[in-house]
Amino acid sequence: MLDSKEKGREYVLRTTKDKDINLIRLWFTDILGFLKSFSITPRELEGALADGVGFDGSSIEGFARIDESDMVALPDTTTFQILPWSAPEHLVARMFCDILRPGGEPFDGDPRYVLKRNLKRAAELGYTFYVGPEMEYFYFRNAEGTKILDEGGYFDLTPPDTASDLRIETILALEQLGISVQSSHHEGAASQHEIDLCYTDALTMADNVMTCRLVIKQVALKNGVYATFMPKPVFGINGSGMHVHQSLFSGDRNAFFDENDRYYLSKKAKHYIAGLLKHAPEIAAVVSQWVNSYKRLVPGYEAPVYLSWARRNRSDMIRVPEYQPGKENSTRIEFRVPDPACNPYLAFSVMLAAGLEGIKKEYELADPIEQNVFEMSSQEREQRGIGSLPMNLSDAISLTENSQLVREALGAHVFDSFIKNKKIEWDRYRVQVTEYELKRYLPIL
Repeated sequence: MLDSKEKGREYVLRTTKDKDINLIRLWFTDILGFLKSFSITPRELEGALADGVGFDGSSIEGFARIDESDMVALPDTTTFQILPWSAPEHLVARMFCDILRPGGEPFDGDPRYVLKRNLKRAAELGYTFYVGPEMEYFYFRNAEGTKILDEGGYFDLTPPDTASDLRIETILALEQLGISVQSSHHEGAASQHEIDLCYTDALTMADNVMTCRLVIKQVALKNGVYATFMPKPVFGINGSGMHVHQSLFSGDRNAFFDENDRYYLSKKAKHYIAGLLKHAPEIAAVVSQWVNSYKRLVPGYEAPVYLSWARRNRSDMIRVPEYQPGKENSTRIEFRVPDPACNPYLAFSVMLAAGLEGIKKEYELADPIEQNVFEMSSQEREQRGIGSLPMNLSDAISLTENSQLVREALGAHVFDSFIKNKKIEWDRYRVQVTEYELKRYLPIL
């Protein structure tokens, strides 16, 4: 009998032939989460599935030095899908790839491998990591400015032929790609929208997030507009987050559920939450990785700033949705720090690592904060032991650079490359003379 890998190869080869697919795109990401792609023809497919395809990794951000640049992209047949926007007469399919060294061993600079390694650690402890992100983003007229498409607000039904139609078209394309959408709606800011992806295992979801971002942008481009995942594109209104719902399963049982607890949370769930809260400042640079990310993480715009958790209060960093009787497997936590411009492979890795550290060391979880943390005085927050996230990328980098947890989660190669890249980004940003400075200081100094 054929094993699963052989069945996968057979399916891809047969489908490519039967559907008369003209081109196969091979996808992977660099350490910053930018999607990379190159194409092969069906003639090269069988060899690619067996041995991978060689490429020069020296020009990929964070991959390799010039003297060790040879890499191999090995397609993952479970990710084979026909791209819905390809023309019927010229069908194009895609597969995500694992990046290997020429000898066949996994490349430790591959973000997908980083996540696989962390998921393996969880599996050795008896857990499967499930996640469900909420993808928030804006539509603008073009990439040159922030001219909006609609004036809608939270859950508004905007008139026909507006951004709502783009969202519907996007969802249909995602479903064609095998990506299940739980729900979608207009978000709180004008021209801001949200698509929530159905809960699944973290590796599949990281691939889905990468695909979702591309599909949203592709549909927008097709319709002559621009979609952006920039965390804070417009001053004075809400930014875009990627709230990540997450839980651990032991087999078919949700390890986060306990029917005898007042919050229906198991001890492991509470330790996991405590781990995320304790390590949130040091993983912030990974889950909110851009200079602009910290323009979103400010008080007053529903974005989390303080290290607290709650069941109902959406001002807290971690929210625990109310338990619904009979739906034990839906017990989960919602981590609200990440934004949709992060690298999902690395973000899911550090979130999992922080939570598992809490379980391993049995961190104690403080009581939930059911009042608005933003309205507390600094003295009250200090008395209650409520810490905060770093205020900018520079502070976040400093915390991450000294984090043994993040170093172990990412591995030395990705960790060092990521820190180096972020320091360069901050240095380039801090020397800029901004429009604000010119307007504020030039007339008076």
